[in-house]
Amino acid sequence: MLTGPVDVTHKVLRKAGKHTPILVLSALSEVDDRIRGLRSGGDDYLTKPFAFGELLARLDALHRRAQGVNRESPLTVGDLHMDPMTRKVTRGDRQIALQPREFKLLEYLMRHADQVVTRTMLLENVWDYHFDPQTNVVDVHISKLRQKIDAESERPLLRTVRNAGYMVTAGE
Repeated sequence: MLTGPVDVTHKVLRKAGKHTPILVLSALSEVDDRIRGLRSGGDDYLTKPFAFGELLARLDALHRRAQGVNRESPLTVGDLHMDPMTRKVTRGDRQIALQPREFKLLEYLMRHADQVVTRTMLLENVWDYHFDPQTNVVDVHISKLRQKIDAESERPLLRTVRNAGYMVTAGE
């Protein structure tokens, strides 16, 4: 039977409308214990002893699921709008046609609006490279994307941050 601060924390978080992923780590391994842990707000339940690799895999899965919750909501930066569900991108009244990789790149930048995004972050999250391929693939795609979203607009939204990376921002 789960009782104590952990069980209370699950309920408090969920009642407050928080959707932070919760992985319950417990020595209690009976089916009823696992059911209580999940019903009290846990997203996953892992019993001790456990393999460290399994813990990491479950954390990765929780992280992926948590990101998926917001994947469907429209994104807006200034007059640039993206609807991930319909894959429609507009800037003002102008619709912008993007290739799949350009769409993924812009989506990542818009989800991190007003933040500097490094080449490494883009390679890992847009291209799924976990090494530097020593190519200019990021620069080429950024250039194409810049031409498409900033071409007919007075204010550029896609900016290069010298020696740091790139940023999508409506601010100065």
